[in-house]
Amino acid sequence: MARRKIDVTAGIAAVRQWAADPQSAPRAVRARAVRYSLEELANLAPGRSVEVRVPPFGVTQILEGTTHTRGTPGAVVETDAATWLALVVGQLDWAVAVDSGNVVASGQRTDLSELLPLVKL
Repeated sequence: MARRKIDVTAGIAAVRQWAADPQSAPRAVRARAVRYSLEELANLAPGRSVEVRVPPFGVTQILEGTTHTRGTPGAVVETDAATWLALVVGQLDWAVAVDSGNVVASGQRTDLSELLPLVKL
């Protein structure tokens, strides 16, 4: 298990604060919620074969398998903070997010539906 940078209690509080009013959540709350949830995802599915990007707040690598060391990895998931956090709390379905283009998932093993939601409200 990787060392945490964000305290679990503070991370969950940030996710819940965002979920209570996504439109009004301050940038710092969104940032903490995203970073906490990416840490949680990495702890849940450790590895370096899929890169999950939520710009501008964070990135993590997950899932055991083929790893990359330089350049763009072969498997990438990328989305914005609002979409990511909606997935994290179960307000948005993975397939809907991908089909709508709000999540770009390219490469093998980029279907994260089995790992989401991460935080139960």
